[in-house]
Amino acid sequence: MSEEVAERVFAPALRERLARSVELVPELLAGPLTGAEARAALAGTEILVTGWNCPPLTAEVLAHAPRLRVLVHAAGSVKPVVTDALWDRGVVVSSAADANAAPVVAYTLSAITFAAKGALSAAAGYAAGWPPFTERTGADARTIGIIGASRIGRGVIAGLRASDAGWRVLLTDPYVTGEEAAGLGVELVDLPELCRRSSIVSVHAPQLPETRGMMSAEMLGLIPDGGTVINTARGSLVDTEALARECGAGRLDAFLDVTDPEPLPAGHPLLVLPNVLVTPHVAGAQGSEVRRLGEFAVGEVERVLAGAPLRGRLHRADLPRLA
Repeated sequence: MSEEVAERVFAPALRERLARSVELVPELLAGPLTGAEARAALAGTEILVTGWNCPPLTAEVLAHAPRLRVLVHAAGSVKPVVTDALWDRGVVVSSAADANAAPVVAYTLSAITFAAKGALSAAAGYAAGWPPFTERTGADARTIGIIGASRIGRGVIAGLRASDAGWRVLLTDPYVTGEEAAGLGVELVDLPELCRRSSIVSVHAPQLPETRGMMSAEMLGLIPDGGTVINTARGSLVDTEALARECGAGRLDAFLDVTDPEPLPAGHPLLVLPNVLVTPHVAGAQGSEVRRLGEFAVGEVERVLAGAPLRGRLHRADLPRLA
């Protein structure tokens, strides 16, 4: 990872804690992992801690890391780092994605609350005068559609169930059974029905070839007038231009932390519409929150050394379903 990332994720006290468990390579590895310096460091490495911007661990890289047995990823998605060569070597992989998920869940629940209260339109109309109580929208009898029972999707469901707002929650996910949905306290439906019945649709599916553009013009058109789309997953899951048309017409609102393309070009309608809030991929760990990632990673290293089960262990079969 870069020095900037390392300084934020691994505060000095956390680095000292890590150094009490293992012998740390003196210099941080940043940039390509195929140079002489990186090869020298990897030659004796048994546990590799990675972060944002780490290059893929290809067969070429692994050829110079014969002792590598554990990868601990101190960031969100580990997909850019792992390769078939890594799995073939039998390297144990752990990710701090759970630590990164909590802020995304909190962001999403906040967006749902804002959407239910009609906060964007209320804010846009504030300059024209204070609205009377009878013209304000409320959060009663709202139906929330959750697309994807990912760790974040499940966290959002749990947050909604824990509230006393009386949300009705629909879920679409091809991997979830009716019995499991009942255990989550949600109603399992297909995507078209979810869109037709939901006032608020929140996207939490992974980015896969079959999920690209799943929120198409057709699906967006099924959401009732006045509905809201929330996307904290991947921008490619939503048809950007179709959403811009729906929001531009005033039929839908949107809260977007991810877009396609990312970033959006200057002047794009989604950046200027009063009923759309676009944030620059900040739902995940930011500021002091990123220390959670380092704490999780150091804890995983300590569990490796103690022979304890890893909290964030992943398997090759898990990868297609991950963000």
